[in-house]
Amino acid sequence: MSEDTIAPAMWEKLDRSASETELIATPSLTYWQDVRKRLWANKPAVVSIGFIVLLILAAIFGPIFSPFSYSDQNLKLANLPPVFEPYRVTDSSGASTRFFLNASNFNLYQVSEGGQVEGIIRGERKDMLKKQQAFKFGDQAITLDYSSLPAKLLNADGSVLLPQGLQWNMTYLFGTDQLGRDVLVRQMIGARISLTVAFVATLVNFFIGIFYGGIAGYIGGKTDAVMMRIVEIISTIPLTLYVILLMVVLDSGLISIVVAIGSVFWVDMARMVRGQILMLKSQDYVAAARTMGAGTGRILTKHLLPNSVGPILVTLTMLIPSAIFIESFMSFIGLGVTPPLASWGTLTSEAVETLRAYPHQLFFPAAAISLTMFAFNFLGDGLRDALDPRLRK
Repeated sequence: MSEDTIAPAMWEKLDRSASETELIATPSLTYWQDVRKRLWANKPAVVSIGFIVLLILAAIFGPIFSPFSYSDQNLKLANLPPVFEPYRVTDSSGASTRFFLNASNFNLYQVSEGGQVEGIIRGERKDMLKKQQAFKFGDQAITLDYSSLPAKLLNADGSVLLPQGLQWNMTYLFGTDQLGRDVLVRQMIGARISLTVAFVATLVNFFIGIFYGGIAGYIGGKTDAVMMRIVEIISTIPLTLYVILLMVVLDSGLISIVVAIGSVFWVDMARMVRGQILMLKSQDYVAAARTMGAGTGRILTKHLLPNSVGPILVTLTMLIPSAIFIESFMSFIGLGVTPPLASWGTLTSEAVETLRAYPHQLFFPAAAISLTMFAFNFLGDGLRDALDPRLRK
């Protein structure tokens, strides 16, 4: 019988490139690392996060650094636009004056080279029949002719005075309202109120809705039936009627709207959590925890609710824009904050009265409400996709 021999070539070392082909190219990620990676890959969600952070910073620190208060009034500078067309008049001595025409109220306002509004310019006596008014700038005379719209400025020889392009209002970046109040600082105060309402709604959803729905879903039986009937009774009361009833007891204002939203806004969260708990409580790890002697509180807080954190976060994110919209709507119909305090709803309500003459006053609060709701909805969509374990790679 011949003995088998091993070829010397079989004892040589393997090429490293051959073994490296079996390595896993992508490092292993935990669940939350994978969630963060997928969330940051969602561009609309990332942009929404940036917008929400800027909105929060503006609401907190913006009014502090503003030179104006939300209640400061200057009737001489009422209804100023955020962008205007500056004019320039130079008299024979070389003195130059820059100003702009507010075509809605036919007033002239002196403005500096940098765009700061310095004050209103008083004209001569108006000619009501010809619909004209004269203005003096040294030895130069300018006539405001509003006999036909749009109004125009005429030189002494009757020629039309032409503007010098466009310039942003550097004193009031968003213009002023009908009482001469700075629209920008009132916008930031409105953001502070809306975000406060959203923050309260989030806390109430977390501390009441989650545990209420968790207890109802885990205990079940008659307890679940009674608790969910209470939720259905609360849901049948219209929120507007509920706020009106609260105002009979409380003074109208921010406190009433916060109490109204905080006391009834948790019912949707309770229903969602109850459904999640009903689905999860039959899992094997819950039975194992119960066998080892874990109580109801521990099973809820350590096992069931942590495994429902994905839907909870998504629902919280989706409910925030709803709370902001409800607060704005209540303020719009006069059931929210009281003047001179401002919210996006009160700013919108005040701007509707002057919509045709000063549309910019409606644009800013309406844009703020729309962008905020879009941001939270995009963030909710991004969280829903990122927290879905079925999409994990």
